[in-house]
Amino acid sequence: MASYTTAVAQDENALTLLVGESVSPDLLPAKLPEQITALAELPAGLPADTLLARPDVRAAEQQLIAANASIGAARAAFFPRISLTASAGYASPELGDLFQAGSRTWSFVPQVTLPIFNAGSNRATLASAEAGRDIQVAQYEKAIQSAFREVADALAQRATLGEQLDAQRALSKASAEALRLSEARYDKGVDGYQTVLDAQRSEYSARQGLLSARQARLGNFVTLYKVLGGGVTQQH
Repeated sequence: MASYTTAVAQDENALTLLVGESVSPDLLPAKLPEQITALAELPAGLPADTLLARPDVRAAEQQLIAANASIGAARAAFFPRISLTASAGYASPELGDLFQAGSRTWSFVPQVTLPIFNAGSNRATLASAEAGRDIQVAQYEKAIQSAFREVADALAQRATLGEQLDAQRALSKASAEALRLSEARYDKGVDGYQTVLDAQRSEYSARQGLLSARQARLGNFVTLYKVLGGGVTQQH
C-alpha cells in the first residue's frame, strides 16, 4: 500500500509538471472505473489522416517545409491513404497489408510522381543541400512508418484484450464460487481447512489476474490515445 501511494504521488507531481500548474483534485480519478468510455469504441473506417495530428509526424513535416519542400506533394508521395479501422474498431485489412507477413516490415512503396522540393532555390544545386533534403525525406518516411506500425500494434492488442478480460472475469467468478462451496463444506465438517486455504489462494490468484487484465486494457486505451495523435473525438 505504501509503495503504490508513493507511485500515485509521483504521478501527480509529473502531471503537475506537464500541465504547468496544480491539477484540481476534481479532475483526478478516485478509483479505476470498470468501464472506460474514452476511445472505448473506435469508429469503423477511421482515416489515416488522423495520424497527421501526431507530434512526431507534424515535426517531420515542418522539417521538410524548412528544407523548402512542398508538404502536399510529400504527403501524396509518402502517406498511405487508407482506413485504419474496420468493423468494431479493430485493425483494417488495409492497415495489415502495409506490413509484410512475418517480418512486419514496411511494404508500402512511395510513388514519387510530383516534385517534392520547390524549384528555384539558390542552394538547390548544392550537394550539401541535396544531401540534407535526402535526410529530411528519410526522417519523414520513418516517422510515417513508425506511426502506422504503432497503430497496427495497438489495434492488434485491442483485438484480444476484450476476450482476455472476459475470460478472467469468468475465472474470478468461478473461483469465488469454489471458495464459497469450500467454506460451506468446512462449516459442515465435510472437508478440512486445508481445502479452504487452497480455494482462497486460487480465488486470490484469479482476482490478481483480473486486475492485471484490466490494467492491460487501460494501458491499451492510453496507447491508442497516444498513437492516434491525441485521440479521435477531438478530430472527428
